[in-house]
Amino acid sequence: MPEPFLTADLPGTGGRIRESAEDFCVEEIPLYVASGSGEHTFVLIEKQNLTTHDLLRRAADTYGVPEREIGYAGLKDARATTRQTISVPHLDPDTADRLNSEGIRVLAANRHQNKLRPGHLVGNRFRIRIRGCEAGSAARAEAICSVLHKRGVPNFFGSQRYGALGNSHRIGTAIIRGDFDTAMTELIGDPDRIDNERWREAAIRFRAGDANGALAVLPQHCRFERQALQALTSGRSARKSLLGLSRNILRLYLSACQSHLFDRLLTMRLATLDTIWPGDFAYRHDNGSCFFVEDAAAENERAKNFTISATGPLYGFKSTLARGQSGILEESLLASEKLQLVDFKLGSGLDMPGERRPLRIPLADPTVAMNDGLVLSFALPAGSYATSVLREVMKSPVAEKRSGRAD
Repeated sequence: MPEPFLTADLPGTGGRIRESAEDFCVEEIPLYVASGSGEHTFVLIEKQNLTTHDLLRRAADTYGVPEREIGYAGLKDARATTRQTISVPHLDPDTADRLNSEGIRVLAANRHQNKLRPGHLVGNRFRIRIRGCEAGSAARAEAICSVLHKRGVPNFFGSQRYGALGNSHRIGTAIIRGDFDTAMTELIGDPDRIDNERWREAAIRFRAGDANGALAVLPQHCRFERQALQALTSGRSARKSLLGLSRNILRLYLSACQSHLFDRLLTMRLATLDTIWPGDFAYRHDNGSCFFVEDAAAENERAKNFTISATGPLYGFKSTLARGQSGILEESLLASEKLQLVDFKLGSGLDMPGERRPLRIPLADPTVAMNDGLVLSFALPAGSYATSVLREVMKSPVAEKRSGRAD
């Protein structure tokens, strides 16, 4: 079920995005600049039609360093023009342009003392062209952005978080519950959601109980599905077959469960997005800390100034849930999924401790222009998604067609 809109009373622009890489531009806002000295070199890169992991592999090959030693602050989309910084140990800045190739352009290189780590950025600036908009789209977008600038952008993870078939959260939820047969079925996929003919046939065979037949036709690009199926057909249990996947992919499924629950809670609180409730944990936008709300009336004055915002849980075994009406929502949502906080302590490197996430985020420097389509420019803090803005502005689907695996 799609999330409702904060600006439901304002008509959207419609339209299409990502018709070319130039239509979707993202630039990192760094947490700090390179100092000019140190054993690491910060390399500012502009790339097109490459995932961040593709970039890291190319950098490792070009510079002759292990991929794990290359640092980055955030992951960026493939079908976009993105500017991001990577850190490379023991690289002479004057030789950084060796990485220049199709889809990659080195813009600058400078030394620094430490390796870049995920999260070492303030946020991202976006410039997005929407084509095929309805008449009056500029005025519509300006009205919507005005509301979002004042009240905040609903901090949804959104559909891009849930994988090629939109079901990563169901895989994760089943693993957390210990229901590995269901998790395996979800991993292979729902035939009605699959466009690829061979993949769809594999899903049909698997649901009919023919795991060997499913493996025989499953495409090679379905790497994780094939790995789990090969283990299952060799006699391993569904549990061992799934837990044999890499920790990174398993944690993606588990965090998708957390994301889905957060999105559901945010939907419940959307009408009062800019309001602090008694019993809330509030988020400070200046430093990212959270605190328990003792006096909701007093804190709502700060919420009006966008100094603080209410939060929701990314559930985990260490989570402290809100109290009062907020706590009732958080507890009932978890119960509706037949989950308990202790279930998120999975062991084997898969423990999910949990954290709090703001229900809204600030929309900085929004501008609207017409230039071969509607062009939106804005900045968002790290960890949030441009699709949260686009869905409000367009009032139409903004996700890519789910015909294959997401990046």
